[in-house]
Formats: sequence, C-alpha cells, structure tokens
Amino acid sequence: MDHIFRQRRISVPKRTSELVALVAVSCTLFLFLHTRDLSTKLRRMQRLNDDVTAFNHLTDRIQTDRTEHAYASAQEYKEALEAIRRNTGAERSKPQRTLESEITKSEEVDQEMHEEVLPDPWELNNTARADVELLFFNRVPKVGSQTFMELLRRLAIRNEFGFHRDAVQRVETIRLAPADQQVLASIVSAHTPPASYIKHVCYTNFTRYGYPSPIYVNVVRDPVERVISWYYYVRAPWYYVERKRAFPDLPLPDPAWLKKDFETCVLSGDRECRYLEGETHEGIGDHRRQTLFFCGHDPQCTPFNSQEALQRAKRVVEQQYAVVGVLEDMNSTLTAMERYIPRFFRGALQMYWEELNKFNRINRNAFKPPVSEAVKQIVRANFTREIEFYEFCKQRLHMQLKALKDSSITLPEITNTRTATNFNML
Repeated sequence: MDHIFRQRRISVPKRTSELVALVAVSCTLFLFLHTRDLSTKLRRMQRLNDDVTAFNHLTDRIQTDRTEHAYASAQEYKEALEAIRRNTGAERSKPQRTLESEITKSEEVDQEMHEEVLPDPWELNNTARADVELLFFNRVPKVGSQTFMELLRRLAIRNEFGFHRDAVQRVETIRLAPADQQVLASIVSAHTPPASYIKHVCYTNFTRYGYPSPIYVNVVRDPVERVISWYYYVRAPWYYVERKRAFPDLPLPDPAWLKKDFETCVLSGDRECRYLEGETHEGIGDHRRQTLFFCGHDPQCTPFNSQEALQRAKRVVEQQYAVVGVLEDMNSTLTAMERYIPRFFRGALQMYWEELNKFNRINRNAFKPPVSEAVKQIVRANFTREIEFYEFCKQRLHMQLKALKDSSITLPEITNTRTATNFNML
C-alpha cells in the first residue's frame, strides 16, 4: 500500500516553492517590524508612566499645601513642570539625583513661602504709645472680667498702683452720649498715675476730649458661650438678691421669664434669642454684642453682627489696645499682659495659678444648665461676624507672643480640664 502512495506523489513546480518561501520570509519580516514597533510604543508608555509618577511625587505636597494654606503660587506649578521636562528625554539618564534635588529645592521654596513673617514686639506694643501710666479696662461682661478685676486689685498692692472702679449702677449704660464720654474721660484721668480704672463701657477715645490716652486692655470670650452665660447670669437668684439689696425699689421680673431655659428660647423662636442681623436692641439684652465694647459709642456700632461694626472694632483693637486677652487661653493672656504691660501685670500669671481656687469661685453660676451642641450651632449661624472678631483677637494675642521670639512660650495652651469646667460655670 505504501508503495502505491509513493508512486502517486504529486510533484510541485520549482517556481511555486520559491513563491511560498518568499511569502514566509515576508510574513516573518512583517511580524518582526510590527513587534519592534510595539516594543517601542511600550517603552514610550512606560517612560510616560514614569514621568507621571515623578510629576505626582513632586506635586503631591504642593497640592496639600494649596489646600491647607490656600496660597500656592504659579511659580511652584511652573517649577514642577520644569522638573518633569528635566526628567524626560536625554536627561532621563540622571533620574534619581535630579529628582531628589528638585524635591529638596521645592521643599526650600515651600519653607520660604510658609515661613511666618513676624513683626518686632514694639510694632505690637501700644502700651508705649500711651500718654500716661493709667490702665483703662472697659470690661466686656461675662468674659471672666470679675476674675480679672480681683486679680488687678491684688496686683495693685504688689506692684504699687492705684485701683479704681465705677460704682454699681441701677441701670448700667454702656453707650454714652458725647457729653457723658467727656465726663468719663475726666473722671478716669483725674486719678494719680500709676492707676487702673475698670468699668463696663464701650471704647472711649480720651484724646477726642483733650485728655491723655490711657493704656487700654480688655478680654474676649467665645461669643456663643458668652451669650449663654449672660442669659443665665441675669436669671440667677443671687443676682436679683444683690440687685434688691442695692436698689430695694427695683421690681422683680416675671417668674415665667426667670424659668425659661436657653434651648427653649432658641428653638421656639423667642425674640430674646433670635439674634437677627442688623437689629438694634438697646438695654440689658444688648450684651450679646462683644464687638460693641471695641467699636465705640457711635450709632454705626449698634446693629447686631454688622460688617461696619466688625471692621471698626478690629481697627480699634489694632491701633489702641495694648492687649486683648482670651478667656479660654489664660496662660497666653496673662503672659502677654506681663510682657507688654509689666508696670501693672508683673507677676500676674504666678498669682493667678497660685490662687486659682479663690479666683474660680468669683461670679460662679451653679444655676447654668448645659446647652446642646445642636442649639449652639443654630446660634452660631447668626454670630458670624462676632465669631470672626473673636478669632481675630485670638490671632493678635498669639502674634504678640510669637513676636517676642521666646522659646519658653508654647502656643496654643493645652486647656486644663478643671479650668475649662470653671469657665463654663461663669
């Protein structure tokens, strides 16, 4: 059988064999060229991928800084692009050295940009601009001002200066007519320096009435916590006992008003707790505006949460006040007062902490119940500019301490739990 098949073998012409061989060679050459092209494209893609990785490595930190500080410059972006170009093409043969040097350079640029430019202490020291050694503390209510007043009383003995305060009034007026402002300036200026004078009143410009400019100081507090504290302070039983003793004919308030809690007042839309922007409400309820004590007596200072009152208050703090302390940061506050007003506050920080228990019992309100964070957030929505002013004062206080360039000063203060609790009781 095999013999028969061998006899019938089909012979292929010679030219046909050559054609098949040519086609095979052509296919091989085509596959070789196509494979080389694919290999080239893959290498290019790999190079591009490496460049993108390098770009991300260089710019990740810049993006973070842009989010955190909101002032990354176009120059930083340009340098990142140049770093990519330097790591492509022929210069890609120096990869790691060039990349590391660019990262180091970028870090140096970041450090230069983010380094805080601090003023000299004398630029923030309004004490030196005062015309007389007379301390005027126009205290904001419910910022621990009773504590500061008692501290000043004791410091007056130690540091040998006069201590004076206004008399208790039946109706306390914090905004004064021009004639009354002049009377106040004359009363304060009549005390023999060095002396201190304390009163709940708006910022008063002494030089406007021909009197020497005193050393202005004050303290602020978180605006919402302060307004809650004031709300319960004027409803405390001992408050009206003291008022009745001083003024026996003073009528007692409505019991329903005394029993109304702050959360119900806010959630029910009670007029007392609405805090409407632009509203002017003179009298006992107007202590909600912390900015009023810095803006001044002018009518433009009276609308609640107004932009003009905010800007005026900021300007007065910067130009007139030696120190504006922050109740929640007693260490920073007393340290700044000691450094910028040593004639009056030398030894204040040590005295405060040594007699902390005595100071914390001053004006303590045991009748103040807790208020939920949800209700506080509702109130905060209407206190935007009051909150901005509070933050402004905090930043200025910390800037004053940073300007001293004293490594022993640590900011911000780590709040002591016991102290924070006592602040909330005010």
